[in-house]
Amino acid sequence: MKNNMLFPKKVKHRKWFTKRKHPEKEASKNETRGVTLAFGSYGLKAIKYGRLTSNQIEAARKVMVRYATKSGKVWTRVFPDHPYTQKPAEVKMGKGKGDPIGFTAEIKPGRIMFEIDGVDEVVAAEALRKAGTKLPVKTKVVGRV
Repeated sequence: MKNNMLFPKKVKHRKWFTKRKHPEKEASKNETRGVTLAFGSYGLKAIKYGRLTSNQIEAARKVMVRYATKSGKVWTRVFPDHPYTQKPAEVKMGKGKGDPIGFTAEIKPGRIMFEIDGVDEVVAAEALRKAGTKLPVKTKVVGRV
C-alpha cells in the first residue's frame, strides 16, 4: 500500500465488496450525518456523490492549512476507511481480486468535509474554494447562520 497519513490502523476485512457505481442513483440519497457545522465557522459541503481517496483528502487539507496561515484552525470531518483494490497492469481477466492499494471515503450530498475557523470570511472562503478544486466532488462553501 502507498505511504499515506490517512489510513485506518486496523480493518476487519482486508478486501471489501465494491459498492454500486451509479452516481445518479447515489446522488438522490442525501447524507444524514455530518450535515451541519460542528467545529468551525465555515465549511466545505459536498453537493454530489463521490469517493475521496486518502491522497485527495490530504491534498485538500494541505492547501487549506497553507492558505489559512498560523491563526486559522482546520478540521477534517471525513476519514477514508473503505479499502479499494487494483490489479497490476496487463493482467488477464479472472485469477481473483487485485491487491489493496489504498483507502477511500464515500461522500454523499450534504456532507460537511472540512471546517475552518480563526480567519476572516474572505480568507476562509478562498481556502475552502482552493481545497474544493483538489476534490473530485462538486462542493460549496457554507457558513454559520
